Amino acid sequence: MRFSSIATALSLWAYRLATCTPSRLRTSSKPPTMVDGVGAPKMAVQYELRPGQYRLLHELPSGLSMEVIVQESANKSDRDLNPPLVFVHGSYHAAWCWAEHWLPFFSSHGFDCYAVSLLGQGESDAPSAPVAGSLQTHAADVADFIDIKLSLPPVLIAHSFGGLVVKHYIANMRIQQFTERDGLFPDLEGAVLVCSVPPSGNSRMAWRYLFTKPIAAFKATRSLAAKGFQTSLPLCKETFFSAAMDDHLVRRYQELLKCSSRMPVIDVWRMNASLPPPSAPKPSIQFLVVGANNDFLVDAQGIRETGKYYGVTPVCVEGVAHDMMLDCSWEKGAGVILSWLKGLGKHQR
Repeated sequence: MRFSSIATALSLWAYRLATCTPSRLRTSSKPPTMVDGVGAPKMAVQYELRPGQYRLLHELPSGLSMEVIVQESANKSDRDLNPPLVFVHGSYHAAWCWAEHWLPFFSSHGFDCYAVSLLGQGESDAPSAPVAGSLQTHAADVADFIDIKLSLPPVLIAHSFGGLVVKHYIANMRIQQFTERDGLFPDLEGAVLVCSVPPSGNSRMAWRYLFTKPIAAFKATRSLAAKGFQTSLPLCKETFFSAAMDDHLVRRYQELLKCSSRMPVIDVWRMNASLPPPSAPKPSIQFLVVGANNDFLVDAQGIRETGKYYGVTPVCVEGVAHDMMLDCSWEKGAGVILSWLKGLGKHQR
């Protein structure tokens, strides 16, 4: 195979990687729209919410609705001490991927949790366009939810492609700070980037894989560009999960992943033109960059790039794969983030 053909296949891989009234809610004259039991579901395979969780549909300025899965703090007295957590998923995922383990975990430790589904994903509406949006529009949708629904600055927690959305949010927030413009992007307490696509995008990683791990590059292209993860259980496991993951769980998640994305989440060519996002010299919020040592898609150099961009040392979690929040050792990553959140609170006080 010629290098040009391989590069084209890897570009497709990069494309598919990128396609992808509670007390902490502000009161509104318009009550939140509840989706449970109302209207036809958009996902062919429905995710059954955990106890204490519910869905709402947040109406965006565009008139489209964005799915949010909510789980409030189990410890009501901690609400004034802890920032709310807003979770942003990656490609081929939706809000449900956080609801399985991490929403119950963090709510049990005193955090109100909100997991969004980007437009065209999960139970969110889909725009009448070839793709769901851009980094700017996705970031603006998250900002609109925070601005209208939350009463305190949250911590954003993002996975994979969702990391680029959060990076764009922070870039816009910083531009506001340095230009003294009105805040369309509300302040944050912090940001956690989990197995995030690095600021430069997927291109550098694709070339690294081509020359250092060509078999892995071929598998990743087959899994994501050709959507092989949807039909091959072993490939789905290798792409997203640890080898120790039970097959019945992989099969369950495979069915959910298969129907989570109803349209490409972004136009990767336009996305590449906007990368890396602009960065201000002095971060105004605290960052945690987390990688997985068994990550099949985002390598250690990509995680280091993200850490360097924000001036922090990344934390590598042993024994977990790319889908850290769903993996069989999901509590390892959750524990690292919880420890950081506790330190964040001490710093703020």
